[in-house]
Amino acid sequence: MRLRFAFVVPMLLAGGAIRAQQAPATPIIELSPEDKDRGLNGPQKNFFFTTQQTPTNDYRNAGFFGQKLRPYLASNEEALDNLNDYRRQKWLFLTERLVFVGAVGVYGQQVLAGPGDQQYFNSTQKVAIGVAAFSLLSNILITRHTNEHLQRAVGAYNAGLSSARTGGLRRLAPSAVGLTAAVGGRPQLALRWSLR
Repeated sequence: MRLRFAFVVPMLLAGGAIRAQQAPATPIIELSPEDKDRGLNGPQKNFFFTTQQTPTNDYRNAGFFGQKLRPYLASNEEALDNLNDYRRQKWLFLTERLVFVGAVGVYGQQVLAGPGDQQYFNSTQKVAIGVAAFSLLSNILITRHTNEHLQRAVGAYNAGLSSARTGGLRRLAPSAVGLTAAVGGRPQLALRWSLR
């Protein structure tokens, strides 16, 4: 019995050392706590991330389009697709802002343009007001899921790492938790897992 124990312990220690040497050099990406909590229609500002094992206050800026995250996500196609969707949404957001500012500028120019009294509701101004209103409504639709795309990119990247690196419990955690109504009318716990 002691002989087996004396033989097994060094083998386990050597196996742990070998596994530690074979650990992938790919870092886990963690978003800042504020950025993890961004939901639908959240603020359209830059995300901050860290690649350290123990997150500290040393977060790096991901860039307006997430371009500084791209080198880390290059090995994961799903993460890159989500990052490209994030970049597309940010371009749409910038375009919408330019259209809105342009419409307000045209309206202001029309108010101040003409000799004599200022006009506030001629046909050109009606079009400018309509374009500005359409721009504001499209802003709601554009920004609704923009932040989710970057969060999904980081989630897809981290899910693609080996379970030895991220821990078995992290891979077993459900991707969504909620309540659902059952036939009897009593609420039930709903869990969803993303299989990769």
